[in-house]
Amino acid sequence: MKHMARLALLPTLALAGCVAGPDYHVPDGAVAKSPSANRPFHSGAETAFTQAELPAQWWKLYDDPRLDGYIAEALTANTDLRAADANLRRASDVVRQVEAGRTVQTTAQAAAFQARVGGYTLAVPLDLPTSGLAGVTIEYPLDLAGGIRRGIEAAGDQAEAAQAARDQVRVTVAAMVTRSYADVCSANVTLAATRHVLDIQNQTLGSVQRLFKGGRGTSFDVTRARAAADRSAAAIPEILAAREASLYEIAALMGRAPGDYPRELENCASPPALRQPIPIGDGTALIKRRPDIRAAERRLAAATAGIGVETAALYPQVALSGSAGFGNSLAHLFASSSFGAYAGPLISWAFPNRKAIRARIAGASDAADAANAQFDGSVIEALRQTETALSAYAREIDHDRALEATRTDAEKATGQANKLFRYGRTGILEVLTAQANLADAQATLAQSKATLIDRQINVFLALGGGWQSASGDEKPAP
Repeated sequence: MKHMARLALLPTLALAGCVAGPDYHVPDGAVAKSPSANRPFHSGAETAFTQAELPAQWWKLYDDPRLDGYIAEALTANTDLRAADANLRRASDVVRQVEAGRTVQTTAQAAAFQARVGGYTLAVPLDLPTSGLAGVTIEYPLDLAGGIRRGIEAAGDQAEAAQAARDQVRVTVAAMVTRSYADVCSANVTLAATRHVLDIQNQTLGSVQRLFKGGRGTSFDVTRARAAADRSAAAIPEILAAREASLYEIAALMGRAPGDYPRELENCASPPALRQPIPIGDGTALIKRRPDIRAAERRLAAATAGIGVETAALYPQVALSGSAGFGNSLAHLFASSSFGAYAGPLISWAFPNRKAIRARIAGASDAADAANAQFDGSVIEALRQTETALSAYAREIDHDRALEATRTDAEKATGQANKLFRYGRTGILEVLTAQANLADAQATLAQSKATLIDRQINVFLALGGGWQSASGDEKPAP
């Protein structure tokens, strides 16, 4: 009999040192490993870019201490980041919980009961003896198939995915603060340009009104001049509303009530400006840097470990178990004759349910395949976003230069029209047309300046920098 028991344990003991399921590695066919994903960016050859590595805190390229302060506050107090930090702590708690599964488990128990032995009866005697149990059970799982180890591995991978998700929130918050800051400043630039055109139009209106009073003009000329000025004046409230919305947004990003926005930002005269080409690195650096890619890769690792968790259920689960305690009538519960103990292996095996286990293994494999596809998709999407952002920024630079020339010509034409009008060599219609063209050129150029900065930020956001902490305690991308 003992010999048969030893033979039954041989398959189990052979598993010692083995771990069920596949060992994880980034798949050889992954997009992240392909040469096309690791080369320089197709849109990165423009003079607006350099192949140097993106700095961790990219916003410092603007050399704007006020912007640095706003981002620092947001990275400390932003509510989305606080929630992401809590999620990361929760994931770490899960890791500790799973790790505890391979430690010694102790259970203390006690019970008191009345029992009758000797057949059935409807009568319940009132004088049944009362017995009791008291003892301690200690159990240590051997984890011969590695199911617990794979579970710990999966939990750790999920915690690292939560870390990457938190890092992605940092990237987004830094970009959104920079965007809101730039939007406020750009609104002020647009406001100043609109008011400048309005001043010119009001001066023209005054001249036309004087001419009308002197008998040298018509009421139609006055009406047209006033309409042009009213049109420019009507644009101002919308600009102010957009500026206020950006002020409220930056306050919310910094964890403040909307009305508690930084008052010094109201009068920002110009948006932050880059004085150098944007360092963008290449595809290899992007794949290592982007937190969303890292999160997808860690979820793939966790899904792979999940296959091992399910595979381990095919094999017997063995633990070293021991128990010691007392069992007797309450009057003699702790007598020396009531003491008992045992120690030895404890084996459990769900072999009748192997079909169900196989189905769970297949499900875990399918989940890993899905995670693999999502990992590839995250790399492709990151490359697409980056190429699109680089191209859009480069083309907006060309657009902005053309609009600068248009604005310059419109200013010159307006000055010439005013001069000709003063000398009576042209009519008011030409002056108003020139001023309308200047107003459109000013507004379009201001919008282009705002768009240019917005597309700069899109580049930084696509590159995925800004998640690294100032203390340097961040984890590198796998």
